[in-house]
Amino acid sequence: MAEQNNGVRAPEAAGARIPTVIADDLHIVYRVYGTGAGKGTATAALNRIVRRKPSSGVREVHAVKGVSFTAYRGESIGLIGSNGSGKSTLLKAVAGLLPAERGKVYTHGQPSLLGVNAALMNDLTGEKNVLLGGLAMGMSREQVRDRYDGIVDFSGINEKGDFISLPMRTYSSGMSARLKFSIAAAKDHDVLMIDEALATGDRSFQKRSEARIRELRKEAGTVFLVSHNNKSIRNTCERVLWLERGELIMDGPTDEVVTAYEKQTGK
Repeated sequence: MAEQNNGVRAPEAAGARIPTVIADDLHIVYRVYGTGAGKGTATAALNRIVRRKPSSGVREVHAVKGVSFTAYRGESIGLIGSNGSGKSTLLKAVAGLLPAERGKVYTHGQPSLLGVNAALMNDLTGEKNVLLGGLAMGMSREQVRDRYDGIVDFSGINEKGDFISLPMRTYSSGMSARLKFSIAAAKDHDVLMIDEALATGDRSFQKRSEARIRELRKEAGTVFLVSHNNKSIRNTCERVLWLERGELIMDGPTDEVVTAYEKQTGK
């Protein structure tokens, strides 16, 4: 976004707010093929391919509807809303994992999506996953080695034993999520998107996570946080996007938006 037509980076004015993510009338639509009984199974799909018979039904789910916003460098933005409101879908679109049906998403730098439901290499040890996770985020082996002890200490998974040397399949879901967050938080990001990571772990880990997010903001990154924990949103974010049924209901200062959400939903 800060590139000129000739590929040379445009000069940034002193004190100017630098956009990192722009969503312009963004629509995301999921399509589910085969809405009848048994029509969505792999076997049924194979039979249709062999017989060259088209799918008899397509269900469309309009998950994000005309969402527009601009995020700036140094901001921490919370995403709130009821289950199924489109929060995670919006993050996946910003990360480039979902195509836009209509509208556009522009990003400055490489967005990184951290979701606690993303698959880990369960048959590998936590130590191996730290290495692979760091390399996947663009760190060199030397950088991963330099930050390894800090990642493990931050996650707290070794507090009750040498779990880092055990296969990930022996971890609880909370331990896996904490290690994943710790790996992601070890790197400075242009845009870091966190999906429910602060809902895991005890209060001590949540405080460390919130503090690290504030550090990432100071290091000129932009952080998006999806959470059902309004306290974490208030502690971490200066701005909030409130989504319901795929539509952007409100975009503004954290206390103002969260208070309006709580009044309407009773949460």
